Amino acid sequence: MRIAIWLITGLLAALWTGLAMVSVSLTGWLLSMVGSAPAGDMAAVMGQWPVPAWLAPWVNTAWLQAVQASLVELVRWLGEVMPAADSLMTWITPLVWVFWGLGMIGLLLVAGLLHWLTGRSLPPMAKVLRT
Repeated sequence: MRIAIWLITGLLAALWTGLAMVSVSLTGWLLSMVGSAPAGDMAAVMGQWPVPAWLAPWVNTAWLQAVQASLVELVRWLGEVMPAADSLMTWITPLVWVFWGLGMIGLLLVAGLLHWLTGRSLPPMAKVLRT
């Protein structure tokens, strides 16, 4: 049982690490794209985005257009602030890794607790044979 606990913990840790790495990479890419494109061009392209045919039956198109307009305004605002995209990335990357570290500590604490609990639940004879 303990081996299964640590194998699952290792798998979850690898997935958690991969998620953090992908998040940092995607954030850097998105910030470089937003920082390099003129804000007006990107906002115009986002404002003309059509609603996908498969999505239309599932969501209210008026709501989706309101979200789209909000995103256009957000991109315009980011375009004004994005000359500082490099400095933004310098604090987002450590923040992601701090969050990753906190998640790993929680994962290891849960695995350690489960390891300890499985040791306590062994019958008395198994404890004697184990030593």
